[in-house]
Amino acid sequence: MSTPKIKTAVEEMVKPFLDENGFELVDVEYVKEGSNWFLRVYVDKEGNIDIDECGRISEYLSEKLDENDPIAEAYFLEVSSPGAERPLKKPEDVTKSVGKHVFVTTYEPIGGLKEFEGTLLSFDGDEIVIEIGKKKHIIPYPKVASARLAIVF
Repeated sequence: MSTPKIKTAVEEMVKPFLDENGFELVDVEYVKEGSNWFLRVYVDKEGNIDIDECGRISEYLSEKLDENDPIAEAYFLEVSSPGAERPLKKPEDVTKSVGKHVFVTTYEPIGGLKEFEGTLLSFDGDEIVIEIGKKKHIIPYPKVASARLAIVF
């Protein structure tokens, strides 16, 4: 099974459990590092997720993976929080992050820049507006390569 199909299959297996228990699926990765394969599932919830909750999700998903067996090779399953610098993968993630400090990269320069770190002022589905210092930067959403929350030191 291809990596995108594995990710989709895992999402379909775990999503009902997450929805039922108030968790949010942030991302699924299936990657090879060295000679080992890793299936990483990033989950969160309002007020942050703890290690015991990750353990419950891991046990549930492990049973589902054993039942459905979508992955041919041996792999390590990891269920964890996305961390303080959580990726903003979906438009809904960006919308929820308005007012927060973010780091955004673009596929091509916009106003001479490809990296933007500042306060996310707004997102209307088409454009992200980030304030850096006192200057506002408007970034067309299709030009965003990656976005994540950023910690201010």
